[in-house]
Amino acid sequence: MKEKILEVKNLTFAYEKKPILNDITLSVSRGEKIAVMGSNGAGKSTFFLNLNGVLQRDSGEIFLEGQRIGKKDLAKLRSRIGFVFQDADSQIIASTVRSEVSFGPMNLGLDRKTVEKRVDEAIAYLALEALQDKAPHYLSGGEKKRVSIADILAMQPEILIFDEPMAALDPVNAEKVEEILTKLHAEGKTLLIATHDVDFAYRFADRILVFAEGRLIADEKPADIFQREEILEQAHLKKPAALLVWEALLQAGVVSPKQEYPLTPEAIAAGLYR
Repeated sequence: MKEKILEVKNLTFAYEKKPILNDITLSVSRGEKIAVMGSNGAGKSTFFLNLNGVLQRDSGEIFLEGQRIGKKDLAKLRSRIGFVFQDADSQIIASTVRSEVSFGPMNLGLDRKTVEKRVDEAIAYLALEALQDKAPHYLSGGEKKRVSIADILAMQPEILIFDEPMAALDPVNAEKVEEILTKLHAEGKTLLIATHDVDFAYRFADRILVFAEGRLIADEKPADIFQREEILEQAHLKKPAALLVWEALLQAGVVSPKQEYPLTPEAIAAGLYR
């Protein structure tokens, strides 16, 4: 059984007396990759902002590695849980890429040598060496996204939260971001990713959390989530293409119901071959 790194118990949050999150309870194990889904306004971004302490919950508890997080622990929470915003322009504030990536670790109070080392590593990780002296606001959307990820990596958090990381990116840059996410997970990072992309969530995630009207209405494996018609209807989700193809093959008797549901086109081809 994997070690729990994050627990949320009965979390509620309201904005100007309007309930946004209602009684959210869940746990996250170290090294998991979790997709968070639901329609716009379902509470996903607000949930993330509560997790890393940007917003403070009205009630409920958050535990990080078994330690209850109170108001005095918010700095620790923010250093351990990194948040990459959907819109890179809302996250980027500095005049050059290098100074932007330096901002986070400097605010952690680290010495200059440690900051420089972390910045060098983050810039190299995201292949930003040729851009580090450029103004980030003049970069392409894909380049800005890489800068915003480098921002967070330089702080070396345990958990990485991504709010719609592929939003507004062309297919090539979206694929690059997915490759970065895959690499981070392979290196042991715990990932929570809000996304509307059902195909990505289906093939990538270990679990899917589904939000609707501020409530967590499902927390299951992707193949189970996307076979629950009532959940899909309530959260305004569609079935991923790979699942639709496999269900059509099942109905036609081409494949066996005993076979595992494939997550990718390559897995469908392998299933047909068997």
